[in-house]
Amino acid sequence: MIVGLTGGIGSGKSTVAKLFAKYPNTAIYIADEEAKKLMNSSKIIAEKLIFEFGNETYQKGKLQRDFLAKIVFQNPEKLAKLNAIVHPEVRKHFQDFIKINQDKSLVFYENAILFESKSNLICDVIITVFATLSVRVERVMQRDHCTEEAVMNRINNQMSEEAKMLQSNYIINNDTLLHTQNQVKNIHNILTEKRITI
Repeated sequence: MIVGLTGGIGSGKSTVAKLFAKYPNTAIYIADEEAKKLMNSSKIIAEKLIFEFGNETYQKGKLQRDFLAKIVFQNPEKLAKLNAIVHPEVRKHFQDFIKINQDKSLVFYENAILFESKSNLICDVIITVFATLSVRVERVMQRDHCTEEAVMNRINNQMSEEAKMLQSNYIINNDTLLHTQNQVKNIHNILTEKRITI
């Protein structure tokens, strides 16, 4: 079973993914981490990014993340173009990951832009991780050492949490760790039971 795991920035997707990873019947694919690796290793991605954003995108074969971030985080159209270049390659990479983990009954695809990249279409079940706005902003400010304004710019460039939740099978409220742990346990039990009975 392919399980899509998504949520807005600061919602705590990584925390939830780590909780699911503790179960031996699960495999976790973190799309953002794999995208970063592919952007430095894939010639296809590099050629397309240089064509779209210019030669400064790479220096000595290494992606210049700060240069790219300054362009895309202030411009939704440029961000969409970046995602359109990177995420088809990430999806192909994920297909290989599924093959490698055929022994796992639950393969998680953690992706902040699951719906925007149409990756929800490859998932059997979708979980959205939710947290209140103030909690999300505080988490990102502490993690990235940035201003509230910078965080809000990034949040406003993402699909709303409400829209994600409406299209999801399960919602995890991730304001407190204990509550999150209980929700993960319950959902894991349900999905494992469904996988067995299918």
